[in-house]
Amino acid sequence: MTSSVFDSERLLFTPANPNNDAIPLIFAFPNEYTVGITSLGYQVVWATLAMRDDLQVSRLFTDTQEQLPRQPEILGFSMSWELDYVNIFNLLESLGIPLRASLRNKQHPLVFGGGPVLTANPEPFADFFDLILLGDGENLLGDFIDIYKEVRNADRETQLKRLAQVPGIYVPSLYAVEYKSKDGEIKSINPLLPEIPAIIQKQTYRGNTLSASTVVTEKAAWENIFMVEVVRSCPEMCRFCLASYLTLPFRTASLENSLIPAIERGLKVTNRLGLLGASVTQHPEFTELLDYISQPKYDDVRLSVASVRTNTVTVQLAETLAKRDTRSLTIAIESGSDKLRQIINKKLYNDEIIQAAINAKLGGLSSLKLYGMAGIPGEEAEDLEETVAMMKAVKKAAPGLRLTLGCSTFVPKSHTPFQWFGVNKQAEKRLQFLQKNLKPHGIEFRPESYNWSIIQALLSRGDRRISHLLELTRDLGDSLGSYKRAFKQLKGQMPDLDYYVHSNWSTEQLLPWNHLQGPLPQSTLIKHLNEATSHFRSSSQQ
Repeated sequence: MTSSVFDSERLLFTPANPNNDAIPLIFAFPNEYTVGITSLGYQVVWATLAMRDDLQVSRLFTDTQEQLPRQPEILGFSMSWELDYVNIFNLLESLGIPLRASLRNKQHPLVFGGGPVLTANPEPFADFFDLILLGDGENLLGDFIDIYKEVRNADRETQLKRLAQVPGIYVPSLYAVEYKSKDGEIKSINPLLPEIPAIIQKQTYRGNTLSASTVVTEKAAWENIFMVEVVRSCPEMCRFCLASYLTLPFRTASLENSLIPAIERGLKVTNRLGLLGASVTQHPEFTELLDYISQPKYDDVRLSVASVRTNTVTVQLAETLAKRDTRSLTIAIESGSDKLRQIINKKLYNDEIIQAAINAKLGGLSSLKLYGMAGIPGEEAEDLEETVAMMKAVKKAAPGLRLTLGCSTFVPKSHTPFQWFGVNKQAEKRLQFLQKNLKPHGIEFRPESYNWSIIQALLSRGDRRISHLLELTRDLGDSLGSYKRAFKQLKGQMPDLDYYVHSNWSTEQLLPWNHLQGPLPQSTLIKHLNEATSHFRSSSQQ
C-alpha cells in the first residue's frame, strides 16, 4: 500500500510545524490503517501529539506508514484489542527493537503503550513496554512529554525513574512481582526503589468537552464517518462491565460547548455522523441533541448511534434514526431472567424490552439487535429458558421486525466486582441451547466464539508470567489449541490455564493488578460482589 491512503484524509485540526529540536516520535496502531484510523482514541492522541511543535510525529500501521525517523526517541502503541499484541511484536521487530524492555538500551526508543486493554490489566504485556499510560490521555499525554523533555538527555534508567513519578505513568521494570511458588499465586508486588510509588492511580479526565474525530476519510472501516463522544463511562454499573467500572465517573459532554460545535465542524466535511458512548441515550440533553440533528439543514445526514439503554428507545428516537438512514438499533439486555438481572445489577424489565421493540417498529426501523450473555455467575438452566421465552415474546409483539440476539460468554474483567469469578465451563453448551431454541422461531442468533472468550479471560486475568506464553503462541498461531500447547511447554513455570480462566479466586488473594488503582477501591468492589451473590440460589454453581 502506498502513502496515498493519507492523501484522502480531511484533517479537522492543524498540525504544528515541528521546531528544529523536536523529539522524533512514532505513534503506532497495531493493526491495518482502516481499523486504526476508525479508532477515536487513536485519532485524538495522534492529533494531540501532532499539534505540539516540540514533537515530530509519524504514524505507523501494520500495512502502511508515514516517513519514519531514523532515530526515534519515543514509540507509542494504542491498544484496543487484546490479540493485537502479535502485531506489536511484528512492528517492534520490523523497527529492529527488542521485544522485551529489559533487552533495550540507549540506542532504542522508549516504548510506551496506552488504550483500554492496557489500562484494564497491563500485566500480561508489561515486559514488552518501557512505560504504560493508565487512564484518560487528556492530561496524561502532556505530563508525559513535558517530563520526558526534562530528562531527554539523561540515561534510560534516570528517564524511567523520573517518568515513574508522574501520576498515571506505570514503569513495569521498577516493580518486583514475587510468587508463592513458580506456579502459585502472587505473594507480593513492590516498587524496587523508595521514590517509586507503591500504587499507580489511573488518571481520570473530569472536563465536559469530550472527544470528537480529528480526521475523516473514506479509507476508514466506517467510511467518511465523523465520531462524537457523547458520554464517557456508564451510570448503570452492571457488575461485569469494564466500560462502566474502569472509566467511572459517568461524564457527559456539554451540549452547547462540546457536542454542537463538534458536530457543526464535522458535518462541514462529511454527512455521516456517529454518536459514541457506552450509553449515549442517557445524556441528560439527548432529546435536545436529537432535535438539533433533526434540523432540515441536516436532512442528508446519515446517523449511527452506539448501544442505547432499552427504556430510552422512544418512537421519536426510532423515527429520527430511520429518517437518517439507520435501519437498526442495538440494546444490551444480557438476559431474560429477572434473577440474573438482579445479580448483575441490570435495572431492566422484560416489558421494557418488548416496548422498545414495538417503538422501534413504529418508528420505522427494520431490525433490532439485542446483546445477551451466557455463563453469568449464578446462572442456571431455567434462566436460559426465560431468555428464550422473552425473545419469543418480543418477536410476537413486533412481528416483521428482524430480531437478532448476539451472545457472548461471561468473561471476568479487572476492576469489576466479577473479577473474582471464572468462566463457566457450561457456557458453550448454553450458547448451543439458545441457538437450538431460537432459530426455529425466526430469531437470528449470533454467538461469540467460546474459545475466543477463553483467550480473552486469560489475557484479562493474566499476570506477568503470561508474557512467555505470548511469545510462544505467536509462532504457534492464535487459536486456543496454540495456547494449550504453550501451557504444556511451560508446565511447572506458571499456573495452568484453568487457574487463570475457570477458577473462582478468593477476595483475600493478591490480584495481578493490585498495585494499579482503578476508580473504586477493592473494598467497594467486594461490597458490590456480596450484593450480587446475595441473589444467588443455593443450587447455583458459581
